Amino acid sequence: MTTAPAAERAHAPARRRAPRRGRLPRTRIDPVSIMSFFLIVLFVMPARYVVGPLGGAGSPSSMVAVLLLVWYLFSTLSPRWTPLRGRQPVRLVVVLFALAVLASYVAATTRPLSGDELNAADLGLVLVAGWAGIALVTADGVPDMDRLETLRHRIVLGASFPALIAMIQFFTGIEVTSYMALPGLVEKGASVLFEREGFFRPSGTATHPIELGVVLAAVLPLALHGAIYCRIPERRRRRWMMVVLIAGALPMSVSRSAILGLFVAMVVLLPTWRPEWRLRAILIFGAASIVMRVLIPGLIGTVVNLISVIGSDENSTTRTGDYDAVVQAVSQRPLFGQGFATYLPRVYRVIDNQYLMSALETGLFGLLALLVFLASGWMLARRARRAAADEETRHLAQCLAASAAVAVFGFGTFDAFSFPMITNLMFLLLGLTGALWRLQTTSAQGHG
Repeated sequence: MTTAPAAERAHAPARRRAPRRGRLPRTRIDPVSIMSFFLIVLFVMPARYVVGPLGGAGSPSSMVAVLLLVWYLFSTLSPRWTPLRGRQPVRLVVVLFALAVLASYVAATTRPLSGDELNAADLGLVLVAGWAGIALVTADGVPDMDRLETLRHRIVLGASFPALIAMIQFFTGIEVTSYMALPGLVEKGASVLFEREGFFRPSGTATHPIELGVVLAAVLPLALHGAIYCRIPERRRRRWMMVVLIAGALPMSVSRSAILGLFVAMVVLLPTWRPEWRLRAILIFGAASIVMRVLIPGLIGTVVNLISVIGSDENSTTRTGDYDAVVQAVSQRPLFGQGFATYLPRVYRVIDNQYLMSALETGLFGLLALLVFLASGWMLARRARRAAADEETRHLAQCLAASAAVAVFGFGTFDAFSFPMITNLMFLLLGLTGALWRLQTTSAQGHG
């Protein structure tokens, strides 16, 4: 028999262990905060400063992007930390693009390669790994619409910085980014400002004025969305200031790609706006053009002239003259190309068209992967718009579609994959569009 004291001890409630002091509860790492750090590196640090031995793949933004992929892959190994949440078309797009690059790499090893070409091919794989990390972390990591809006705002805020730097460069002729290099980085590219028709052509923290102009044209729709739908007066003024900053710096790049990219974005947005919004936009555009003429005489005329002579000027004829050489090179290696990143301008020639460059380097398979990448941003944005239940979200989806349209056009005017800021941004916007699609379709199914 058990004695009374022994029975009491046997049935007494177990003592709770005192919680250990000094330990914080486990929380999920916020992907939006990680991407915000990436945006600082992407937009604030001048893109032409790189880690010397790595060349183009050694830009700080590209290195952070690779770490994003590593983090993403390790996160998927744990059910607790995995970012995977059901279907996500962006994953398939990224895998297709990566396979096209890998296939071109294998194809490149079947022909004699110079040391420079082999190094470029290796570093190209590093770049693609980073682009994949950017898109996947964003597409699968954004948890809800509030955090998606936070990331959208921070993209606009980040793009406002090179716009501000570009204005300083345009008006002063001082290359201020020469004073922004971090210790240990080396300069890749010229440190002097380009000029055209008597105007300085600023590049901000980008590597080239064309890159800056297309970046600003792609981000402007997102800036307009934030300003239009901001409900707090103090914040609304700041957001309209960012719109003015981005839109004002865009023509200062003196780039046809930038102006035509702006036109493409407006063609996508204006038909979906309310009539009073369209009227107001037209009036603001007219007033801004007059102010620009007064403050910067000759700039508007120069930009209009650059557009009017497309097809007949030396720049256009030089680009179209590339077609015969491209057709001949592609016919030799039609399926997988000569190897991603191996068509070196100093060895062959400059190709100011990413579609032609992709056909050369990754073949028809790689060109198809590029078209899928660009088209998927548009299609996912449009599907998210149809699934959205409120006007604000539908407008955001349309703005992302406008950004995708800018990329579709812009990739035909310069070899975009040779420029880190625009390429990283477009993979980021693809991820953002994928996140919006996921959140809206999941919500629609939940209410169905």
